[in-house]
Amino acid sequence: MNIKETEDSYDIEIAAPGFNKKDFEVCIENGVLKIEAENSEEKKKEKKDYTRREFNYNSFYRSFTLPENVNEDEKIDATYKRGILKLVLNKVPVVETTPKQMIEVH
Repeated sequence: MNIKETEDSYDIEIAAPGFNKKDFEVCIENGVLKIEAENSEEKKKEKKDYTRREFNYNSFYRSFTLPENVNEDEKIDATYKRGILKLVLNKVPVVETTPKQMIEVH
């Protein structure tokens, strides 16, 4: 997993070859980003002298706590292409606070 922080977002890339877009479940729950994928496949070949079956099952799960400046209310952009899942999580604009003002007592 690669995470790149930009001024406006966190860009996440996860290598997950062998899956389809429909295999992924991505959600945010209580400040935690959860990414999971699961797929299975059964192949059966029959010939005159033999029968062969193959089962394939892939899954993975990742989760991590999001920084406080992630905008959880805004839509997350998620794409899956050529075995790479990409997520873009936008940041909440930082509100500039005024610096502490020291007041001299006379």
